[in-house]
Amino acid sequence: MRIGNASGFYGDRFDAVREMLTGGELDVLTGDYLAELTMLILGRDRLRDPGLGYAKTFLRQLEECLALAHERGVRIVANAGGLNPAGLAAAVRDLAERSGVPVRVAHVEGDDLLARGGWGEGVLTANAYLGGDGIAACLRAGADIVVTGRVTDAALVTGPAAWWFGWEPQEAPYGQLAGAVVAGHVLECGTQATGGNYAFFTEALAAGRDLRRPGFPLAEIHADGSAVITKHPGTGGLVDVGTVTAQLLYETGGARYAGPDVTARLDSVTLTQEGPDRVRIGGVQGEPPPPTLKTGLNRLGGWRNEIVFVLTGLDIEAKAELVKAQLAKALAESPPTHVSWELSRTDRSDAGTEEAASALLRLVVRAPEQETVGRRLTGAAVELGLAGYPGFHLTAPPGKGSPYGVFEARHVERDIADHTAVLPDGTRLAVAGPLRTVELAPVPEPLLPEALPAGPVRWAPLGAVAGARSGDKGGDANIGVWVRSDAAWRWLAHAVTVDALRELLPETAELTVTRHLFPRLRAVNFVVEGLLGEGVAARHRFDPQAKGLGEWLRSRHLNIPEELL
Repeated sequence: MRIGNASGFYGDRFDAVREMLTGGELDVLTGDYLAELTMLILGRDRLRDPGLGYAKTFLRQLEECLALAHERGVRIVANAGGLNPAGLAAAVRDLAERSGVPVRVAHVEGDDLLARGGWGEGVLTANAYLGGDGIAACLRAGADIVVTGRVTDAALVTGPAAWWFGWEPQEAPYGQLAGAVVAGHVLECGTQATGGNYAFFTEALAAGRDLRRPGFPLAEIHADGSAVITKHPGTGGLVDVGTVTAQLLYETGGARYAGPDVTARLDSVTLTQEGPDRVRIGGVQGEPPPPTLKTGLNRLGGWRNEIVFVLTGLDIEAKAELVKAQLAKALAESPPTHVSWELSRTDRSDAGTEEAASALLRLVVRAPEQETVGRRLTGAAVELGLAGYPGFHLTAPPGKGSPYGVFEARHVERDIADHTAVLPDGTRLAVAGPLRTVELAPVPEPLLPEALPAGPVRWAPLGAVAGARSGDKGGDANIGVWVRSDAAWRWLAHAVTVDALRELLPETAELTVTRHLFPRLRAVNFVVEGLLGEGVAARHRFDPQAKGLGEWLRSRHLNIPEELL
């Protein structure tokens, strides 16, 4: 089965659907539109209009490409239904009728648990992460287009694979399903598997690769669960062991990658460069899934505001201290629940432009009520315009504050979610859960490789020998670090420990950090708990999704054996 991806997030490249449909052969095209933050955005949409709550971009993409997909016989599976998959399915049927394209539309629902209550005050969305069996049921019933709400990202691939290969529900083909999960995890973020956000992009450019517009990825999945990751001929970017490794490590934790259908063992994955832009994924082992379903909650956490002061020229530190002292009274009169000052020394000495001579002082405040972070505080900042440090100005006029969200993950019993496939003829089919489940448990740490013998070292950035990719899961962040030779792995496994990470990234020093080893990938994966506070919507830090955390780590220096450089 040839299955492609045309969206990694709500707002991804609009033309990707057409590019994937016209670029080469496909059996199924998927689109991932949902993320933790997206669910909050859709929740606010639904507050304004109960008929909304789905990714409107998907509908506009189908307006251009519905007939094309039908002509080519490509099934489309997308989680763009968000909080209202039935509404999106109805809109697609209406579009098909107006366009005269005879497509059969189905949808999957049952993930939305908000109406069950008991989630706490201010919760806007409560959605269980469903598996792929509902998608498979819709495809078995002849659906050309299947839209879902909150399913796991990998379910967009496991569902079509189960349909295509006849993997019947309840039969527990764990190895095959786990292979499809891994392929789905590689595809889910689109061009991150084909050279986007790639640590070694300069090497790719030097080799003549065009990274300006990477092609979207596709997987050739086989009945045994193995897969080849590739892309359409002639498209930009690249697919190699490095790009696939980077995506495999993205937003993961330990060796057991749990989902509602199966638990995939990431420590069993082997990657082989099969040819240009072709990487084979094999050896994936699977285990029964856990007995509970992950459920994502989004609630309004309060109000947030941000003021950025520009400090130019001399005495930067003294100017920053003066601002803090002048605003201390306003902050004390009605104290926010969170106050953060961050001075970014972007200035350079004897700079040739004013911007290059300037640093940024960022004040972030959060509170339950808007008034605390609104005009009372921003007015005090504006009043410093003629009474503050020399050269006082702001990057933008401060506003009255904006609401922010908080993400929380909980685990619920499976039978709470009424996983339902609504077939093209309107039949409602209840989707049964797995026959067997197993509680998750840590995997024993693998043996460390033999350390490299002592020899000459050089003080150099970690990125000279290692790639990295980082991301967010709620308030936690992960950083996957990998190398490309056995010798480098022998060094990395011993040198980049939890203690070393805390020294290299001081922000992690007081947090719980766990390291997981993946010898087959020559990789270590760090999970940093609480680095992102209450999640991306709370915008706790400068990089709220930890997107640049891995690149910060790669820029840090340590002693590296000269033979590796």
